[in-house]
Amino acid sequence: MQMDLGMRDEARAMLDEVRAMVRDEIMPLEAEYAAEIGKGDRWQFTDRQAEILEGLKAKAKSRGLWNFWLTEGEGGKGLSTVEYAYFAEEMGRTPMGAEVFNCNAPDTGNMEVFARYGTEAMKARWLAQLLGGEIRSAYLMTEPDVASSDATNIAMSCVRDGDAYVLNGEKWWATGAGDPRCAVYIVMVKTGGEDRPKHQRHSMIVVPADTPGIEKLRAMEVYGHDDAPHGHMHIRFTDVRVPAENLLLGEGRGFEIAQGRLGPGRIHHCMRAIGQAEAALELMCRRALEREAFGKPLAQLGANYDIIAECRMEIEQARLLCLKAAWMMDQGDARAAAPWIHQIKVVAPRVALKVVDEAAQVFGAQGISQDVPLAAMWTHLRTLRLADGPDAVHRRQVARAELRHYTQQKV
Repeated sequence: MQMDLGMRDEARAMLDEVRAMVRDEIMPLEAEYAAEIGKGDRWQFTDRQAEILEGLKAKAKSRGLWNFWLTEGEGGKGLSTVEYAYFAEEMGRTPMGAEVFNCNAPDTGNMEVFARYGTEAMKARWLAQLLGGEIRSAYLMTEPDVASSDATNIAMSCVRDGDAYVLNGEKWWATGAGDPRCAVYIVMVKTGGEDRPKHQRHSMIVVPADTPGIEKLRAMEVYGHDDAPHGHMHIRFTDVRVPAENLLLGEGRGFEIAQGRLGPGRIHHCMRAIGQAEAALELMCRRALEREAFGKPLAQLGANYDIIAECRMEIEQARLLCLKAAWMMDQGDARAAAPWIHQIKVVAPRVALKVVDEAAQVFGAQGISQDVPLAAMWTHLRTLRLADGPDAVHRRQVARAELRHYTQQKV
């Protein structure tokens, strides 16, 4: 089958608009937006932050540059996964990019869950506001007391009690739960006992963020930063009662929903990582040509030619692998696409992290300071090597898929 990694003309025209808006309107406001964090309550948006972010969102929305991730229905642009990958790369160049176009995690994954598996009532209450960029959401899966990279360990208790489910337990690394606009959680819980098959013991349930019994214990710090006002929260649930109709699809179907949610999300993350790598390489090249030491531009010193060349080649390889994974997703066979998604989840953040690190070297001490975005990029990308599963888990899946070609035994 011929593999088409290109774009239709109408999609390319929209991509050109996104690229121009990212470079000309969003990136010039990055530093001012970031400088507002910590002026007053770190977990509230200042007036200027809200003005910048909501102003950019309004511009994007008015131009029809909105909800690109949604391939069909509900105002989507009908992009293939391959086409959307190019958009994700451009949006990944700036921390504000994804939200400006309403393509931000974890909301895109949560919107997919509501669209695919939610009731009409859920769609009316939550999906409509998320599609409009009016609220934010969080996805609660990881737990502090179990190895959550093996999701069969998830232990949060969810017990039926009449017309409600009662939740008890703790979650952490709940990305976005610190955002004052976060109104709803999608939570992975345990509903089945040891008598059930391992992958039928878990369910997903929709929990309004203001439900009594929910306590935010702390913001988790990423290399010393709390990511306010977005945040990655540690949350305790104590006798939290949720209407029974908030359970998605039914008891025991949590893994089915999780796989539908995580596959596309991993591609989005990886292509945004490619965008960060491109931004870092651009910064590195400009710095290498403009800055002089020992009577020469930095580009001509040491191994910088080789470093720049290696970065370019590795970015191109990583991008092509991401696009192939996206193409596999477009073929409609999630099982066949899975090994490719596992591959890019290892490769893309690792390559981007290397490029950012090399760029910081060229910038010297400034490269690790707040004066350039490289330190923030590095922190995000290093975190991405753990988010949605650590490298070791993804490599294990890649190896298992490879070994199946050579044995009939279970690996």
